[in-house]
Amino acid sequence: MQARIYSILRDITYLDFIDVLLVSIFFYYILLLIKGTRAPQILQGLVALLVLQGGAYLAQLETLSYLLNGILVSTVVALPVVFQPELRRALTRLGQQGLIASNGARELGQEEEKHIIDEIAFAAYNLSTTRFGALIVLEQETGLQEIIETGQMVNGIISAKLLQTIFRPKTPLHDGAVIIQGNKLTAAACYLPLTESVVDSRFGTRHRAAIGITEQSDAIVVVVSEETGEIRIARDGVFSQPMTEEVQVCKALNKELMEETNKEQKRILSNVGLSWLRSLGGAK
Repeated sequence: MQARIYSILRDITYLDFIDVLLVSIFFYYILLLIKGTRAPQILQGLVALLVLQGGAYLAQLETLSYLLNGILVSTVVALPVVFQPELRRALTRLGQQGLIASNGARELGQEEEKHIIDEIAFAAYNLSTTRFGALIVLEQETGLQEIIETGQMVNGIISAKLLQTIFRPKTPLHDGAVIIQGNKLTAAACYLPLTESVVDSRFGTRHRAAIGITEQSDAIVVVVSEETGEIRIARDGVFSQPMTEEVQVCKALNKELMEETNKEQKRILSNVGLSWLRSLGGAK
């Protein structure tokens, strides 16, 4: 027995450790992606079916075993459909780390970015005090053309007055979200995908839509609650703490956009490094 264990250990190389490490990281990120979604409950049901099928096989219950086996096969075939939102979310996140930049986000100067943040924060604060609900989506690297096509084109200059006018109740464009691309308010009355994740019961359709679009893209969303007047920022499927003051919104948006800028700089540096390595390889 000891000789067998020694033989197995002797055959282990550093590549085996790397292999195990990469597989562990893979499953860790899979668990992060499905956390807070319906996937864990579905997987628990699948495990329960496997346990029942194994028990039926050991007890030689042929009819039950045959029935459970058929259910399991059908379930495995249906998994891509059942986990479609999670798969889309995973592939989108993977694409955001890719080497090809999207044309969605446009570079803004520091003064221009500060002006846009101030206008959005002022509009959100005024909408909050009047209890007018709002959804303001700031496009980043992931393009939102599909979402834009569900609404009404505006192509206007971003201003607090325009945002407040759009979200005033009983106006034609108040129902839905506005999409901001760079320094333009591109579209209004856009429909956002609702999240499939489990959210707090106090959040309604507007908040579920904010989470939904940030799960499927790297967009930053400002949400104003019609019921409470609270302002929240959604990103990566997570809400910020509630805010009620204009200065809080300014600070939060500055922080989120700064993180996005840092990500973009890292991506550019990574691309430059890869290009340099390829050039070295070609020189050899």
